[in-house]
Amino acid sequence: METRKHKAAEKLQNGTHNCAQAVICTYADLAGIDEETGRNLGNAFGSGMGNMDGTCGALVGAGIVLGLATQDRAKARKGMRQVMTEFQQRNGATQCKMLKGVGTGVILRECTSCVADAAEFLEEQLL
Repeated sequence: METRKHKAAEKLQNGTHNCAQAVICTYADLAGIDEETGRNLGNAFGSGMGNMDGTCGALVGAGIVLGLATQDRAKARKGMRQVMTEFQQRNGATQCKMLKGVGTGVILRECTSCVADAAEFLEEQLL
């Protein structure tokens, strides 16, 4: 499978998608959905779950794709655990607020890089 992480990051960078939508729509074909459905699924997860208080939206998008693509609860959960672990190791956090440095002033990772990372780790699980 050709890597799509740059395509996902570009969707966010162009301002056409939020972080969750960028990941979901990049893998919509593998999830068995059209792009409009992907956008709708990710509408509420821009700026992370709960508007920066929760999990990074790119990770939420990866979880949605895993669930749709695998159609298997155990496989999706195991895959998502791996995605979260790798993301945490690379970026130092999985919570949007921490990644953006809210309260600390220390930005751990820019949003486009978070999207690319989530897409990269998702793709490893989809192979």
